[in-house]
Amino acid sequence: MVHRFTPGQKLNLGIVGATGVVGSAMRAILKERTFPIKQLRLFASARSAGKVIDSVTVEDAATADYAGLDIVLFSAGGATSKALAAKVAAAGAIVIDNSSAFRSDPQVPLVVAEVNSHAMADLPKGIISNPNCTTMAMMPALKPLHDEAGLIRIVASTYQAVSGGGQAGIDVLASQLAHVGSSAAQLAAGGHDDLLPAAEKWAVPIAHNVVPVNYVLGEDDYTEEELKLRDESRKILDIPGLPVSGTCVRVPVFTGHSISLNVEFERPISAARALELLAKAPGVVLSACPNPLEATGKDPVFVGRVRADRTVTHGLALFVVGDNLRKGAALNAVQIAEALIG
Repeated sequence: MVHRFTPGQKLNLGIVGATGVVGSAMRAILKERTFPIKQLRLFASARSAGKVIDSVTVEDAATADYAGLDIVLFSAGGATSKALAAKVAAAGAIVIDNSSAFRSDPQVPLVVAEVNSHAMADLPKGIISNPNCTTMAMMPALKPLHDEAGLIRIVASTYQAVSGGGQAGIDVLASQLAHVGSSAAQLAAGGHDDLLPAAEKWAVPIAHNVVPVNYVLGEDDYTEEELKLRDESRKILDIPGLPVSGTCVRVPVFTGHSISLNVEFERPISAARALELLAKAPGVVLSACPNPLEATGKDPVFVGRVRADRTVTHGLALFVVGDNLRKGAALNAVQIAEALIG
């Protein structure tokens, strides 16, 4: 890819949505990785404007002047990105957007840093998109397998943490767990509807439960989350028309998305060969029992349970886990920014 900035150059960087869960993670990761910042500017909604975070006064994103910024990270939701991203890019910054606003736009690259950073060679709109956090976890594991054997089908069942729904998701699970409290054993025995918390945010209560209707239904009764999984996998791996069937389930875990994958290939690939490839893949760590607690706060995705899928001619089954707030959102945005400066 063509680097947009000189290696080592200090940049003027902004974060839109700087006070949210992912925005806070972005700020922490920039510090951890000693990103070369000349000036940091923070933007949020009008109600957060004026707050001081790390000696930086938060500006109102809707009314701010973005001139002079080199890169702006967006994590304030699709509506904000649609309203402001083009304006910020027109002011001269490269926008790295964490929302779904531009993921399907053919003029906006959809990038996982370890997988397809070459897609950033051409930025006609000055915008780069981050994938959905579930798609993100799959890609570093699937790319080396696809390069080896030619991916032709994905069946995915996800186990998604509530923090994928933002701070509201975290708050709902915490309050529902507190509501049930010591009565959980009674609830498990059945017949105690009075103990159930009310459904909030999702179709049914999330505490001590799983929710298989994860957001609104769309095409062929797949949810929008499941359709993102399909469409984004096709774009990132550059396999138009790749058959992808997903069932996206929300589970009572605070952080860490897990995915059970059954994948079919054009050419033979053994579990042993897959493990060899995954052991060398950037952003991947092999694990005997990949799980959300292991992945939380970590940069790579964790992969295990790799075995032959005998239901197809050339198939593998595997289990992948990634921190949805870190690699699934904030870290990848920072890695994209790092790639822009080589």
